[in-house]
Amino acid sequence: MKKLNQTPIKNIMGGVFIHVTDLKKSVEWYSKILRFEPDINRVQSPVYNIPINGTTSLTLDDHAFDPTFNHEPSPNPIFNFLVEDIDVAYDFIKSCDIEIVREIERVGENFAWFNFKDLDGNVIMACTG
Repeated sequence: MKKLNQTPIKNIMGGVFIHVTDLKKSVEWYSKILRFEPDINRVQSPVYNIPINGTTSLTLDDHAFDPTFNHEPSPNPIFNFLVEDIDVAYDFIKSCDIEIVREIERVGENFAWFNFKDLDGNVIMACTG
């Protein structure tokens, strides 16, 4: 086996940044679907770190200090949340009046996903694996 040259880039995901237009409203929205209680009085521009289990962080960024920033959400998922039961997750997102942009798709018996939008049109995937 050929040894590859070293790289200064680690094979580790540090974090995901979600670009938002209203930081406090976005924190409230994410807290609703992830079921945590933020102290809204402590939410201050430009960023807020969503409490996430695991090693990858999730940061909301309103670009308050970047007057040239133009928010253009991707029509494709920017990340996914893991779920155990896709149907329960789908029903929950629907019950929160959140826009579903791709219905449940299933591959085999144990793999499924659907996509939905946050307040700023960022597409997020809910996925079983």
